[in-house]
Amino acid sequence: MTFLYIWFFAGFLIIGMPMVYMMLLAPGIALYLEGKEVFLNLLFQRLFAGIDSFPLMALPFFILAGEMMTAGGVTQRMVNFANALIGHLRGGLAHVTVCSAVMLAGGCGSAVADASALGSIMIPAMRKSGYSARFSSAVVAASAVIVSIIPPSGIFILYAFIMNVSVAAMFAGGVIAGLLIAIALMIVIAIRAHFEKMPRADKRASMAVVLKTGREAFLPLMTPVILIGGIIGGVFTPTEAAAIAAVYSMILGLFYTKEIKFSGLPGIFARTALSSAVILMLVGAAVSFASVVSLKGTPQLVSSFVLSITSDPYLLFFLINVLLLIVGMLMDAGPAILILAPILAPVMTHLGIDPVHFAVVMSINMIIGLITPPMGLVLFVISGISRERVEAISLQLLPFLFAELCVLALITYVPDLVLMLPRALGYVQ
Repeated sequence: MTFLYIWFFAGFLIIGMPMVYMMLLAPGIALYLEGKEVFLNLLFQRLFAGIDSFPLMALPFFILAGEMMTAGGVTQRMVNFANALIGHLRGGLAHVTVCSAVMLAGGCGSAVADASALGSIMIPAMRKSGYSARFSSAVVAASAVIVSIIPPSGIFILYAFIMNVSVAAMFAGGVIAGLLIAIALMIVIAIRAHFEKMPRADKRASMAVVLKTGREAFLPLMTPVILIGGIIGGVFTPTEAAAIAAVYSMILGLFYTKEIKFSGLPGIFARTALSSAVILMLVGAAVSFASVVSLKGTPQLVSSFVLSITSDPYLLFFLINVLLLIVGMLMDAGPAILILAPILAPVMTHLGIDPVHFAVVMSINMIIGLITPPMGLVLFVISGISRERVEAISLQLLPFLFAELCVLALITYVPDLVLMLPRALGYVQ
């Protein structure tokens, strides 16, 4: 009867029940059938306790910051600057897409939001310049992953909250990993551009154009500098940094780019509130689910089973990465982390893997799942923008996906790539 709730969860997953209801009904029904109705109150208590969290307030503020950046034309200015710098290379617009994603990462934190904002700009521009719609879509999808890795990252915040890991340490750990993925994607683009004779600009942008676009993008590019500098310097917490990002993005849109009107603010706030409500309900349900997982002793049982297979941390890390990649094909990153982290993290910590290292690797693994079929959410967003089928985009995406998996393997087996900055900043011993 220990795993009865898991069977109910699997059944609900197969019939397509919304995730929030699955995570509440599966353990609730199991507790009732087992005659443990006294623990049903625990589900409701943990549901509200999971939402009532100061660190979790960062998520709505980062969502708001992303909405403000998109509505305020910040995305377009960053794209223009990147294009002035490297648009003259063969396959230049594809490189611009990757660099724009890196620059957008400092204020957005959501791969899905970036895919929507960047895709609506770059896919039409690339198609107009002679790139195929499928290739353009694949580049944007692969680049969107970077936004959820380079801080601030919504997925990192979720993991840190559920597993009580330092958000700042995870943010620091994601910097090098995100940049490595950007470099890997640009290497793939350079190779394909050489062999496929991709378009290139007629001439390099003049210094005057570079300076003009750089000046226009300067204040938006200061967003990550302010946030990361403030967090590292101890000026404000990650949660307070999210609020600062939202206010700063709103000021840019209202008074700098002047593309946000005061009349448009209610609509931006409404979209943010709706997105935040969905995520917070999901987090609350996941905390309830995790409390039953702990009550049943599932982490200990899974740990005993896994360790009976192998006690080699390297082999076990490989097997868990494979498992997470499969899960990422079927489930969104947020719910997967909220469900699996309480089960898998204690096993890896028991084997001597640093909690921050595993946190970053697991989060990046699940973020890559956003571009893997059949359930990759970013793929569906890009498909809706480009009007290309998900299957067609996925085929073009394979080389980029392989590059990202290579980086995943690299940070898995070279932990210093993740822990270097957190250790230098004093977050990790």
